[in-house]
Amino acid sequence: MISEPTREIIRARLPGLVCLSVLCGILVAGLWPFHAPRNAVTWLENQNGLRFGRYGTIVSSGVFQMAGSGDEASSSLEIWLQPGRSNASSIFLSFSTPENPLQFSLNQYFSTLVLQREIQSRQLRIGIERAFRQIQPSFITITSSTQQTAMYVNGALARIFPQFQLGKDLTGQLVIGASPVASDTWRGQLLGLAIYHQELTAAEVLQHYDTWTKQGRPELSGNERAIALYLFSERSGNIVHNAVQPGIDLHIPERFSLLQQPFLEPFWKEYKPGWEHWVDSLLINIVGFIPLGFFFCAYWSYRRPLKRPAVVTTVLGLAISLTIEVLQAYLPTRTSGTTDLLTNTLGTFLGVMLYGSKTARALLAKVYESPFLRKG
Repeated sequence: MISEPTREIIRARLPGLVCLSVLCGILVAGLWPFHAPRNAVTWLENQNGLRFGRYGTIVSSGVFQMAGSGDEASSSLEIWLQPGRSNASSIFLSFSTPENPLQFSLNQYFSTLVLQREIQSRQLRIGIERAFRQIQPSFITITSSTQQTAMYVNGALARIFPQFQLGKDLTGQLVIGASPVASDTWRGQLLGLAIYHQELTAAEVLQHYDTWTKQGRPELSGNERAIALYLFSERSGNIVHNAVQPGIDLHIPERFSLLQQPFLEPFWKEYKPGWEHWVDSLLINIVGFIPLGFFFCAYWSYRRPLKRPAVVTTVLGLAISLTIEVLQAYLPTRTSGTTDLLTNTLGTFLGVMLYGSKTARALLAKVYESPFLRKG
């Protein structure tokens, strides 16, 4: 039996405890984990290379400069890798600048390789299908001149893209394993990487593939104008040395972080086509804040009466959402954007409207006046 004084204490504190529980649940859901996770990059055993797990990334210790007149610089990039998942959809390499964070990126979309350039907020994409195999490594070569860009897989030409030039896109800070601006991480093994200030010929591409996969490093003729060559032969430590001297090394951070953490990114930039955006970014955020609007409006209408509980509750939802988004700008596994401000505030407002319905109020009163809490 529960004594009458205990019932009164429960009746007096229950509404506030419910509101506090809802608030704590929202904060945990919005900010967990509360710290940057350890960087999930480890050296491979018994061979050269790095393994990327969840939340793993490496960055260049300096900024690459692709010299040339205007946007007409010729360039080539070789990357030897093995995806950990065949159903992945993520960025695994990018060149980023403060003015253009996603200037150049390579993406794995299932078995398809997608190259994306961003020019004045306009995205240009090219790609080839069946570039990746889950069981075996893939040796990808991308060459670009002033007339075209070509993609090779395992030394063989896959496709040519006329009138598509990379120019100086291989300029900026190099990020591998994750997006520079979001916790969009790639899982797999990275076995080799090289960057050239020159368009490689088909013969050079084949020779590099053959010597690198058999000898562990490409046999350079000296005409390729290599500016970076990473063999991943250190097998320990947090530095991947550039075999081209002087050159820019790669750094393995202790903690996972984003090169350019977004802060309240505009909703029109956050938008992504597809149901995943509508479910994850919109529906979940709206539904998640409905309890806050409902219970806080009930609390300020019944237990601690305010003059305008609906307005106060909606403003509270906006304030809590803004606090979460500001704090998320310091958490690399979360994204700070304005879409959540809109959807969370809308969810709070819908919760307020739900409390205004007679059915909801009657149900709440029935719970509050249940035999457990009612006076004996």
